[in-house]
Amino acid sequence: MGPVNWLAVFLAMLAALTVTAVWYGPLFGRAKLEEVGPGGLGTRTAPARTLAITAALLLVTASMMGHMFARVGPETLAVKPWLYFMMSGGLAGAFVIPSLWISYTQQRISTRLALIDAGFWMVAYLAMGLVFFLIR
Repeated sequence: MGPVNWLAVFLAMLAALTVTAVWYGPLFGRAKLEEVGPGGLGTRTAPARTLAITAALLLVTASMMGHMFARVGPETLAVKPWLYFMMSGGLAGAFVIPSLWISYTQQRISTRLALIDAGFWMVAYLAMGLVFFLIR
């Protein structure tokens, strides 16, 4: 097992935060607001608090991804660089998105919102994988 690249972990968290800002801002911000309904009950959280919670949880995710890549090892990743994307996208596609959809099904949240959120997680995880690929 190689050492965890903590710079890449922090930069991966920042990359995912950037994806968050773009995804839920200009790309799908209006669509998300339409889905939460009149009064926007889901959007009343203080922006600073939302940012802090999001950053902390993305840091946990990026840390675990950093440990995963360290476990695979730099030698293997050097010869098989596609593993950065296969593993990060695989985490989103095999664990995060299905658990999100199971939860959304139980809560009767619309398919539109589920697709928006699933797309976000896939893009955010692939962005984190890209950072680890670039900072190897």
